[in-house]
Amino acid sequence: MVRVGIVDDHESVRLGLRAACENAGYEVVFAAATAKELVAGLAGRDCHVIVLDLSLGDNSRVTDNVHLARRTGASVLVHSIADRVASVREALAAGAAGVIPKSSPTTTVMAAVASVARGDVLNNLEWASAIDADRDFAKAQLGRRERDVLHLYASGLPLKMVAIQLGIAHSTAREYLDRIRVKYVEVGRPAPTKVDLLRRAVEDGILPGLDPDGGDEEA
Repeated sequence: MVRVGIVDDHESVRLGLRAACENAGYEVVFAAATAKELVAGLAGRDCHVIVLDLSLGDNSRVTDNVHLARRTGASVLVHSIADRVASVREALAAGAAGVIPKSSPTTTVMAAVASVARGDVLNNLEWASAIDADRDFAKAQLGRRERDVLHLYASGLPLKMVAIQLGIAHSTAREYLDRIRVKYVEVGRPAPTKVDLLRRAVEDGILPGLDPDGGDEEA
């Protein structure tokens, strides 16, 4: 069963999301008005997806809220007004798995919850539009070979297989991967793990939306 946490400072939205989740067969573990309140309420209980509003009444920062939510081990689905482009970009850069606007039909929101619970990166129109419309969302300037390495590695291949596929030494493939990570740090979009690299590849159009395998192994 999908276990869901809800963060929204409007009680009516929390109640509506709770009812929709329960009707879809999901369990709502906890619902709160702030990210801090949710984390305290979860108290170590297992949660697969946290549905998070971007603009909360406590004036908390988007990045801080996404990081707090992710530290519970759950994936984060942003459920907010889609025209808040800068906030959407900030949430995605902080590691949110996707964006679903509050104007979406309930069935669409529940499908997004299920998708994120499976570990999918939600590659939808809202995500693409937020990135395309925000000039501050700087893409890493990757060379052709770096793009090749990222494409194969983020698709799920171990680094040794990436090297074999490209006809280069394993050490060379690792150097390319290190350079890729440095370039993402330089544009303010760090990618320390393999899942983070998958997100960056999707965001930058190097890969379509894929299922991250959750692994960080580079050997």
